[in-house]
Amino acid sequence: MAVQPARPVAPRPVVRASAAEETPDGPPCPRCGTPNLPERRFCRRCAAPLTVTAAPPKLPWWRTRWPFRRRVRIGGSGNALRRTIAVLALVAVVVAGFLLYPAGRNVYEDVLDKIGSTAPITPATTTASAALEGHPASAADDGLTNTYWGAPAIGDSVTFDFRTPFRLVDLIIHTGGSADPQQFQQQARPLVLSLEVTAADGEQHRKQITLNDQPGPQTVATGISDVVQVKLTVREAAGTGPGRAIALAEVEFFKRA
Repeated sequence: MAVQPARPVAPRPVVRASAAEETPDGPPCPRCGTPNLPERRFCRRCAAPLTVTAAPPKLPWWRTRWPFRRRVRIGGSGNALRRTIAVLALVAVVVAGFLLYPAGRNVYEDVLDKIGSTAPITPATTTASAALEGHPASAADDGLTNTYWGAPAIGDSVTFDFRTPFRLVDLIIHTGGSADPQQFQQQARPLVLSLEVTAADGEQHRKQITLNDQPGPQTVATGISDVVQVKLTVREAAGTGPGRAIALAEVEFFKRA
């Protein structure tokens, strides 16, 4: 009789002796609460760190701004570096103030001129280096455009003096003997004037003005502070000839209101 082969029998698992259970007398895990031995650094169940470090104190607001912000300190507290940077920044601000003060003030004054209003101001006295008879220097600021200061020749000047210093925003010039187009060319007209403005401290500002040879007001922006005197000198003129004076009808001055 044939013998049936034996059914294979799977090997039985070998039970090894387990290590002694850890005594749960250490601090519980901050994540899962499992007790651990005091010398363990990580939880035996979830592997979370068992050493909990205290949260760093909150920095004051100025420590969160450059250049006082430092994420990593390499030796020392960094106080010396911060003090050095603060001193250098202060010195830079002081130096920049000395260097840029005039320019900064000019920009500030120009902005005020543009956004502010103006008011007319009348000279206290008006004189001229020369004048044609019947056309004195005072005719250049009498408020009329059909009268004029008659300059006999190129190079003659008219000077306006003021009682108190003021901010000269701009001035308006009327050339010719009349605002009427038909009478405008009956006298010579200044085309180029040199403007010389004197401030209360004696500082002088000079500018060359080129005018259009046509009747009507022509505005000249200035923007000069503490003005006490304005002088206009004729440098070029149109329509000159024998018996023809160089006519400057009116000069109007405007200060910051």
